[in-house]
Amino acid sequence: MARTAAALHILVKHESLAKDLLEQLKKGAKFQVLAKKHSTCPSAKKGGDLGEFRQGSMVPQFDKAVFKNEVLTPFIVKTKFGWHVVKVLYKT
Repeated sequence: MARTAAALHILVKHESLAKDLLEQLKKGAKFQVLAKKHSTCPSAKKGGDLGEFRQGSMVPQFDKAVFKNEVLTPFIVKTKFGWHVVKVLYKT
């Protein structure tokens, strides 16, 4: 079982925008470019890069989704902060 992960994310207020961004990613859009343009998280300046973090250090919904979903396949998860488009870079 993975204990740490690294991920990129784009935080938005509306599910419809999150779904639209996910579609753009599937069509080849660059994650970091979309993060800088749309994300409301301070990590937007770094292209949505959250760096490496330990399991249990993020809000529960986000944490569970990161450690459950596949690496390098973007997905959407809702937390108390809004809608996140997430791309897990690796798990260790």
